[in-house]
Amino acid sequence: MPTFRPQMAVLLVLAVGLAACGETSRLRVADGMGPTPMLPEPNKTLIPTVNIAPAVGWPQGAKPIAAPGTQVSAFAEDLDHPRWLYVLPNGDVLVAETNSPAKPDDSPGIRGWIMRKVMGRAGAGVPSANRITLLRDSNHDGIAETRTVFLKNLNSPFGMALVGNDFYVADTDKLLRYHYENGQTSISGEPTTVTDLPAGTINHHWTKNVIASKDGKKLYVTVGSNSNVGENGLDKEQGRASIWEVDAATGAHRIFASGLRNPNGMDWEPQTGKLWTAVNERDEIGSDLVPDYVTSVKDGAFYGWPFSYYGQHVDVRVKPQNPQRVAEAIPPDYAVGPHTASLGMTFADGKSLPAPFNQGMFIGQHGSWNRNPHSGYKVLFVPFANGVPTGTPIDLLSGFLNADDNAQGRPVGVINDQHGGLLVADDVGNKIWRVTAAP
Repeated sequence: MPTFRPQMAVLLVLAVGLAACGETSRLRVADGMGPTPMLPEPNKTLIPTVNIAPAVGWPQGAKPIAAPGTQVSAFAEDLDHPRWLYVLPNGDVLVAETNSPAKPDDSPGIRGWIMRKVMGRAGAGVPSANRITLLRDSNHDGIAETRTVFLKNLNSPFGMALVGNDFYVADTDKLLRYHYENGQTSISGEPTTVTDLPAGTINHHWTKNVIASKDGKKLYVTVGSNSNVGENGLDKEQGRASIWEVDAATGAHRIFASGLRNPNGMDWEPQTGKLWTAVNERDEIGSDLVPDYVTSVKDGAFYGWPFSYYGQHVDVRVKPQNPQRVAEAIPPDYAVGPHTASLGMTFADGKSLPAPFNQGMFIGQHGSWNRNPHSGYKVLFVPFANGVPTGTPIDLLSGFLNADDNAQGRPVGVINDQHGGLLVADDVGNKIWRVTAAP
């Protein structure tokens, strides 16, 4: 870390102050949503827009605002930065209590120091608990009565998947396999490494998610980019900004789709069986660019990063340029707003929440730092019909920002439980919320 702390404090104040007084959005968040979002000209400023919602947590008894026809309550509380969720076949809920690993070469120098301090205000600076916790609601009253350490001593774990008795964990640097028996509340056996994953001392986007194919033979793993737009060198992006297809038996892998800056959530669309993902797009070219998106993932497709965004809109910051790759880039299916940090994603199971929330996609929007005013900080629902998005997105959960624009919570992972509810991991509120149909 740099040593001139007083000077850095001044720089931090100046940077945040100048950013707050500068560039602002000219469009509504809704203008950056849908199959054909508005994409204004880039607005690159001397100092990037930094508009953090300071993390304050929930006051006693407070909770998010649920959409009409639904209600929300706390399924579990007093967790340690809960980010990702998985539901086992017997109904037990697994939560990855996790945060960023050490990344000494990610954004070094004064600018990186400032950004780390700013992000710390948003609740992202806590140490990683490096564990997966099991929660059990034995009497199905919507509150977890049992809590046990399912796995510990992991390395910034994130995604989870179960195939038969094989339980997979996507650590930040490895895809691991453990033996699991139905109903057990902890795993003590040693893992097998299925394959190593890109990590290292930069590891800019550290979260790795995993989902299994329907037959369990293939595993799909998200690997985010090592930079915003390749500024660390394109040689540092080998195997990144992509979704890997991994052979579960051998660990052999290939790039299934690329040009995806930071894919996180994945799920299989119920009608078509297609794989979908939620992707964080690039920063620092204005509050209105670039919309995050959800998209079906086509085998072999290239989605543009870093050379272009939303199809073939060239990003002139990238050096060297690559017109050939730009010409190959395809646009994603559906935008979900600029800088919303859309991370969690799951399809409705059709039997938990009432219409209109019974057919479509839930998206956990962690919330912006590079937009003025804020965007995200909600659980968004995108209606689907015949396997594709249709209509206008709807807020399922809101109220994560209070009247002072401070973050009471930030939603991340979303998943259906097996008892008529949608679970939402809140890594600032340190809770898991459960959304159900109103009485």
